Amino acid sequence: MTLRGRHWLALWLTSFLLVAWIVVWRQTAARAAADELRALEVARGALELSKAAAAGEILKAKSRAVLVPLAEHRLGLRLPQDSEIIILQDPRPR
Repeated sequence: MTLRGRHWLALWLTSFLLVAWIVVWRQTAARAAADELRALEVARGALELSKAAAAGEILKAKSRAVLVPLAEHRLGLRLPQDSEIIILQDPRPR
């Protein structure tokens, strides 16, 4: 069985349309992946910003300006006078 001219034309046209459909499908999938990646990058930036803000709040909460008044008020503690501080030396020789 030999293929005639119109059969070859139909075969080539079908092949071309199949390849064109695959190219369009891949481009559509790539665009959707790029949009999702862009959205994830925006979300990552927002998370990094909130992480930096939380780290700043932690540093502020750990500061002496915040802890001393809290310890004085809640626990009834006070800062020692200079004469009440004793510095102990390490007994091991250097």
